[in-house]
Amino acid sequence: MPEHKTYIVEHLDPELGQWSELEYIAIAEETQRAGNTFMLSSLPQGFKVPEKLSQIQAFKAEQRGVEEIYGGEKKERVCLLDPQAEKDLNPDDKREFDVFLFGGILGDDPPRDRTSELRKKGFKGRRLGPVQMTTDTAVRVTRMVIEEQFTLNKIPYVDFPELKFNEHESTQMPFRYVTDKEGKPIMPEGMVDLIKKDADKSIDDLF
Repeated sequence: MPEHKTYIVEHLDPELGQWSELEYIAIAEETQRAGNTFMLSSLPQGFKVPEKLSQIQAFKAEQRGVEEIYGGEKKERVCLLDPQAEKDLNPDDKREFDVFLFGGILGDDPPRDRTSELRKKGFKGRRLGPVQMTTDTAVRVTRMVIEEQFTLNKIPYVDFPELKFNEHESTQMPFRYVTDKEGKPIMPEGMVDLIKKDADKSIDDLF
């Protein structure tokens, strides 16, 4: 029986934007299919979990921070996905870690260093590569390395893909994505429609 893995996003914001909601639902659904757990931690008092997310069995909402949930010796089994870490995530990390921690909204453009607080708390870090990813992509890549034993350089990516809405409208995404069998970026259900609807807004406004 495979070891159970937990993927945690520290959600430090009092609200949940549409973008993050779609990402979290995608992460929860993929985690459910793999038989593992997806948790949002450090949720502010009164945070409202969207109904669709709360109905996914793999999902857990937690007001405590990771340092409280995984204190003492448990901290050794937690891996912080950190762009400034010295080592890249690799398949052997499956044996070393049970919990994979993502520091808040990773998909900011330009990147804000939301992981620095967690780094200071002493969690061991691993990198996912040099190019900024959305949160669901970062979790997907981590799952592929840990559960499916890909090395980072064997995962099919596309960087900064252009989304074409029609002959005259398109937008370039400032992130790296995993691609599907047809070479298209894997994005949460409803994300392209959200981006199209809000094409006149800055991407930052969608989080």
